[in-house]
Parts: sequence; structure tokens; C-alpha cells
Amino acid sequence: MQVRPAAVAESCSVSVLCKVPEGVLSCRLVPVVDLLLDLGNSAQQPKKQEVVVLGQMKPMFILVATLKVTETLKVSVFLEVLSGVVVITSKDTVQHQGISLTMEGSVNLQLSSKSVGVFEAFYNSVKPIQIINSTIEMVKPGKLPSGKTEIPFEFPLQMKGNKVLYETYHGVFVNIQYTLRCDMRRSLLAKDLTKTCEFIVHSLAQKGKLMPSPVDFTITPETLQNVKERASLPKFLIRGHLSSTNCVITQPLTGELVVENAEAAVKSIELQLVRVETCGCAEGYARDATEIQNIQIADGDVCRGLPIPIYMVFPRLFTCPTLETTNFKVEFEVNIVVLLHDDHLITENFPLKLCRM
Repeated sequence: MQVRPAAVAESCSVSVLCKVPEGVLSCRLVPVVDLLLDLGNSAQQPKKQEVVVLGQMKPMFILVATLKVTETLKVSVFLEVLSGVVVITSKDTVQHQGISLTMEGSVNLQLSSKSVGVFEAFYNSVKPIQIINSTIEMVKPGKLPSGKTEIPFEFPLQMKGNKVLYETYHGVFVNIQYTLRCDMRRSLLAKDLTKTCEFIVHSLAQKGKLMPSPVDFTITPETLQNVKERASLPKFLIRGHLSSTNCVITQPLTGELVVENAEAAVKSIELQLVRVETCGCAEGYARDATEIQNIQIADGDVCRGLPIPIYMVFPRLFTCPTLETTNFKVEFEVNIVVLLHDDHLITENFPLKLCRM
């Protein structure tokens, strides 16, 4: 952990510039938006600049630094230390009571409305799970000169004990998030200045080779479950396959589907990606499934015997490697949904296991 001395220049922002020592894999220019903290007036003035971002081979984990101001810009880097520069701009000399930088990571859990009252102990016992929390004092109380002052920083991302750095995940009932917060404390009559930005953590790639698990499926009225009046269903036969239910999160889910025959006309065929989030405490667990995305792969009464390709990309941030811990689980499923013109809805469910390779 290092804090280097301040240097004077001409503008104000909080930005994350990612650096590595040696073993550079790639170099590219990435646009970054700076937030101008004008001490003379509170207006936010967006300013663009070009920042060189380097990557390092064989990282401990992957970080994607995100600075959100008037727009969101993402910077991908491979490193073990999160480094950057805090930039402060003022027209005049500024008196302050210290400048600090805090890195936080936490898991926030909540229950769905249907589970309220079922697990009363959950609200009292489960608080946000802290993954990482570290603060460095960048500048001691004193004065900053007019113009632009740049304060470099470095944060080693090392976990203590048996704690694990989970991958960033934005879910409905489970949310895993990492943030950087810069605070400038000022005198009693002046308001403190704070800037927060999120950085994205990707888990370490798994070692070894992923074993594919292809699945062949056949959908008929006889294979359906939870059917009240099976005799009223029109006759149909749908065959297909998925390339694998063990999926690399950076690669698409692929497969094929064929409508061999159907008495009723087909209205639509869709792929539905579902997140299954489980959270709770010793008293019990609540399991909730919610839709992430829905992709239509066929519209109208498709030709019989025509192969229809299945292709789905896993969305970033809304998916993560399948995760199971003591207090929560994050799993994923895909549904193949066939809607007939007589409003019969046919659904076939496939559990997925996501990993990062």
C-alpha cells in the first residue's frame, strides 16, 4: 500500500488509472470521464481524456474499473493492485481536514415480498456481508494549492483469513458490489466533498479443462409436468439439444431445436434465462427465481422439421459463476418456451452451471 506525494496541475476529477509493473499483455487507449469538483461552485462539468491502460498476464483476478459520472465508462485491466489518481481542482488555495480513500466490498441480501413474515429472524440476523474494507489516509490536514492537484494511490486487493473475493453480481435479492470512495473533510462551515465509483471484480479463472455436458431433449404432452388436463393438450413433438449445461460465462449457450409436428399452430418460441437466488439464515431459506432476459428464436408457425438454432449470450454483471455459500446461493437456469395459437404454454427447464475459464 503506497501513497505518493501530491503534484500540481490544472483540472479536477476522481479517476481510476490501472497500472502493472512488468509482463505487459496489451495496451490500449480508453476514454475516461472526470468529475470536476469545483470548489468555487457545485456544478459538475464532464471532461474527457485518454488514459493508457495496461494488462498483465496470469492475474490473481480480473478487475474492471468503472467511473460513473454523467455516463458510464468501463476500463478492463488485469492486475493484483488497484491503483489510480485522485485529482482535485480549485481556483484558490483550499483548507482541508484530511483526504482519505476507502475501498469497500459487500454482499447485500433481502427477501422477496412473498417471504415477508415467514422468516422474521432474517431481518434481525442478516446484515450486509462485508467482503473487504480498507481505508488509507492520502493527505493529512493542511492546504492544497490552486489549480490541479493529483494524488496517486495503490490498493492491494488481498483477503484476510479464509474470506473469498466474490465476483461482482447485480441481482434482485443478492447483490455483490465493490466501491471506491474518496472523502475530503473540511471545516465546520464548509461541506465535506465525497466521490464514489464502482469497480468490477471478476473471479479467478478455474484451472483445468471444462467437461462439456450436452443434453438431448424431447418435448411431448406425456413428458410435461404440472399439467391439469393432459387430455385437452394438442398433440406435438419437439426435439432438440443443448451443446452443454456446463457453460463458460464468456461464451454463448448454443444448441438446436426442431418442431417435428404439432396439431396446433406455433405462435412463438423463446429462450428465457432465469436467475435462482437463495438467501436466509438458520431459521430457513427463501428461494426466488426471476427472469434475466428473454430471447425470441422463432416467430409464427415454423416449418416442421426445420432446425432452429439456439444462441444466447450471458449478460455481463447480471450473471456470475454459479455461487454457493453458507448464507446465499446464486444459480441459473434456461427455459425453452413454446407458445401455441390456442394459448397453450409449453416450458422445458434446464439447470445451468456457469464458470469462468
